[in-house]
Amino acid sequence: MFGLHFKMPNHRTAEMSGAYDGGLENATHGLMAGTRVASMLGWRGVESLAKGDMVLTFDNGMREIVDIRRVTICLDAPLTEEALWPVIVPADALGNKEALTLLPDQGVMLECEAASDLYGDPFAVVVAQALDGVRGIHRAPPTQRIELISISFAQDQVIFAEGGALILCPSATTTLDRLLSGNASDYEVLGLNEAPFIVECFEIENSAAAAYGYPQMAAAC
Repeated sequence: MFGLHFKMPNHRTAEMSGAYDGGLENATHGLMAGTRVASMLGWRGVESLAKGDMVLTFDNGMREIVDIRRVTICLDAPLTEEALWPVIVPADALGNKEALTLLPDQGVMLECEAASDLYGDPFAVVVAQALDGVRGIHRAPPTQRIELISISFAQDQVIFAEGGALILCPSATTTLDRLLSGNASDYEVLGLNEAPFIVECFEIENSAAAAYGYPQMAAAC
């Protein structure tokens, strides 16, 4: 139905969380209205989803949305700090059939053998801004208001966006609650200290695969 790739569940540590107060500087994850995700009813715009809907996840099949938050952020592009500029992902850059606009700190999953060597898992989650300069991915000032939709599940999940890009959706559970319960996230989000090395290896591996005519890993990320 979706033509997607999956892997067996495994466990990673660390987490990513975000808070929303109506400003871009406080938004760390979520998808822009119009972005299509894989759901039980097929590919649907994220803005059309609601609590209780089932969304296809990378590790755990269909999972129910337990929380959804919608924020409209009005921006004055010339005054927006460059560090807050969204990340533009052209079509096919990460297996996505259509262009994506992501927040700088949005977690994106990549497949990379170097990650397997370092972390024992070929799938690593990096912040979107670490991909700047790879396959035409770039930062750009926002040109219009942003309607941001953040969906959450009972646990952190990675979902499919626009055909094949893998996007992390942190649960609504707070960091403090996780510490008290001992339930760590399954996904470690690599920030700008660690992510650039994984991104560089990801690009080298895919360039080599393309040169030898092998399928690129982008379809799985």
